[in-house]
Amino acid sequence: MDIYQEIVELRKQGRRGAVATIINVRGSIPSFETAKMLVRDDGSIVGTVGGGCVEAEVWQAAREVMENEKPRTLTFNLNHNPKYDTGLVCGGTLEIFVEPVLPPATLYIFGAGHVAFNLSKTAKNAGFEVTVIDDREAYASRERFPEAREVISENYDQVMARLIPGENSFIVIVTRGHRDDMRVLRWAVQTAARYIGMIGSKRKTITIFHELVKEGIPEERFACVHAPVGLDIGAITPEEIAVAITAELIAVRRRAERALPHMSWFRGRTLDPREPEAKLQEEER
Repeated sequence: MDIYQEIVELRKQGRRGAVATIINVRGSIPSFETAKMLVRDDGSIVGTVGGGCVEAEVWQAAREVMENEKPRTLTFNLNHNPKYDTGLVCGGTLEIFVEPVLPPATLYIFGAGHVAFNLSKTAKNAGFEVTVIDDREAYASRERFPEAREVISENYDQVMARLIPGENSFIVIVTRGHRDDMRVLRWAVQTAARYIGMIGSKRKTITIFHELVKEGIPEERFACVHAPVGLDIGAITPEEIAVAITAELIAVRRRAERALPHMSWFRGRTLDPREPEAKLQEEER
C-alpha cells in the first residue's frame, strides 16, 4: 500500500492523520533510515518504523500530534533502555519526526462586498480554500473572485441548507446587512465549524447575540464566535480589515494564544438602548 496515496486519500476525505519518519540513525536499528508510518485518525496504520515498543510509542505520539496539530521529534536510545529489548532490535539510537496530516482548511465567506473581495485574496495566500457566498449575482461572480475555489450566487438559506461545515471549517460573516448577518450566525453557531467571525460594532454584536438567545439558541453555542471579527490591529480600510481577519484565521488554525474568541466579554450583559454610542465606541478601542 502506497503511503503517499493514502495521505492524499485521507485529506480528500477530510480526515486527520500523522506521518512518522525516521530522520536520524546511529548504530543498528530494526528498520531503515527514512522509513515511514502513517497513523490515521481511527488508529489504523500504514507502513512501519520498526515494530515493538518503539512503534507503540510513536503511535501514541502520532495521536497527540493529530490533536495538537504540531509536529514532534522523538528520540529512542535502544542501547540503554531495557524496555526496548524485545528481540526486535539490535541496539542503537534513532530519531523519528512525527508531523500532522490535516484536511484543507476551508473558509466560507458569507458576503461578497469590499471586505470579502480582499479577504478572499489574503486567505487564499495563507493556505485556505475559499468559498464565497452571496445572493447578488453581480457581486458573487468568478470574474470578481478568480482565486476562490467556489463562488456561489444563491439565497443564503438555500446554501446553508446543504453546507455541512466540519471541524476544519472557518466561517466569516460579512454580508451587506444586519438581518443577513443574524440569519447566517443563527445557522453557523449550530455547525461544527472551528471558527465563526462576524463583522460589526460591539453594539451590533450585543443586539444580535441577545436576539438569538431569546430565540432559544443556548448561550454556549457562541463560545467560538469572534465578534467584532479580526485581530485588533487598528484596521480601517477593507484591505486592512482583510489582513486582520486573515491573521485571526491563522491564529485559530495554529491554536495560538491570541486566537481566543471575543464574544465572552459581553456574556450576561444587557444592552440598554439609552446607552450612549460613544461609550460603546470607547470600549471598542
